[in-house]
Amino acid sequence: MLASVWSATLLGVEGRLVAVEVHVSNGLPAYNVVGLPDAAGRESRERVRAAMLSSELEWPLRRLTVNLAPGGLRKTGAGFELAVALGLLLASAELPTDCLESTGVLGELGLDGSIRPVHGTIALVDAFRHAGLQRVIVPAANAPEASLVTDITVLPARTLGELRACLKAELPWPEVDTSDVVFAADSDPDDDESLDLSDVRGLRLAREALEVAVAGGHHLLMVGPPGVGKTMLARRITTILPPLDPEAALDVTRIHSVAGDLASGRLVTRAPFRAPHHTASTAALVGGGSGRPTPGEVSLATHGILFLDELGEFSPATLDALRQPLEERAVRISRQSSALTFPADFLLVACSNPCPCGEPTDRCRCDPARLARYRRRLSAPLLDRFDVRMSVSPPESNDVAGESSAVVRERVRAAVDRQRARYAGRRWQRNGALPAGPLRREVPLTGDAVDAWREIIRRRALTGRGAAAIRRVARTLADLDDTARVTAGHLGRAEQLREDVP
Repeated sequence: MLASVWSATLLGVEGRLVAVEVHVSNGLPAYNVVGLPDAAGRESRERVRAAMLSSELEWPLRRLTVNLAPGGLRKTGAGFELAVALGLLLASAELPTDCLESTGVLGELGLDGSIRPVHGTIALVDAFRHAGLQRVIVPAANAPEASLVTDITVLPARTLGELRACLKAELPWPEVDTSDVVFAADSDPDDDESLDLSDVRGLRLAREALEVAVAGGHHLLMVGPPGVGKTMLARRITTILPPLDPEAALDVTRIHSVAGDLASGRLVTRAPFRAPHHTASTAALVGGGSGRPTPGEVSLATHGILFLDELGEFSPATLDALRQPLEERAVRISRQSSALTFPADFLLVACSNPCPCGEPTDRCRCDPARLARYRRRLSAPLLDRFDVRMSVSPPESNDVAGESSAVVRERVRAAVDRQRARYAGRRWQRNGALPAGPLRREVPLTGDAVDAWREIIRRRALTGRGAAAIRRVARTLADLDDTARVTAGHLGRAEQLREDVP
């Protein structure tokens, strides 16, 4: 007797369809799983058996073979167990033969017959939808998350016994609780009133750098002695971020679901803010790891902020691993059996002391060798990828507070809307992502702006990447000023925002 049930596995942040084939034959009682399962898949026998017996369902005392097809794709996790149990019930004629037609099945089984949630539900359900399946059975805890995927019917399941009764039409299907599903347009960025830019006194140029970085998607580096307000300023960057649109919110939710970092199946409606400690490993920062590669901090910060405090304390190898994600906005991980791509479209905001002792240059107590070792941690290619670089000095005692976050956020939102309208249909949507190739066409200079541009390049001896960065920042300044032309004044301000930091 043979039965087949559709399920899915994760490959990076994408779902891949898997056919769970269950064969029941005569012979000595045995249970074998083939098709490149991981350790969790190989351990499924005892969990499936105990769950069926706890649900008062018969366990076939025969030779059982479970095949996870395609055989060349490595399968991870315990999310196939519900499909295996239903396959056994189908093969044993305990369920109608057509009850799982065009239906995907996800879920891990508890020994008491309960159906437990799985990671990456959105990606897995999306794989079913793309394959043309019309329904999906998911654990009740994952149902609100699964309902975010359109054009597929979500059927929640709480226990194996109840699910069997629903499939036989003996009980109605439970309702999906969508009370936690809130789209980005419904969220209020002013809900958290504990942080606001008006708390920051002085630091006028640093505040402008923060606004420009957020408005144009430009990576930002702030260098200064301890206590000047670098971290305080960076922590308030979330208060001026434009809201996530529904598509970006779903993308962020998918990534956090795959990483198992999603609370209560809620839709992530605000831009993420990730701040890993400086002892984080390379795999933790960019993704990977043994077994099933998982998204790192750069992927979890997609559509949001990756904040690296004390940048000079990070491992040089870890920092250099950021260069490719910063350039390509993706992380590519190669393994013997597969090559994965994780998204990494984030805004990098970093803070650093000018030297190990943290004192300003005129009061530095570091010997030359120690200072050289500290500065070698930040390679020139990495520093060159920061479009905006600022030296932050202590504010004066009589400095007053600046604009509130609400005022700055509206200006940022208007600038972002102008960029999206200008780059509609392009593969980039923000000035910070504008490639060097089409830069001349997308950011034309006329009149005195051309002379100012050439003078900046000559005086600063800029590299090609540095020259392109100043031109992109000037375009963002023009967007914030609501002007179509990039003027010499915009280029001068952009040059101010790209200092030669120590």
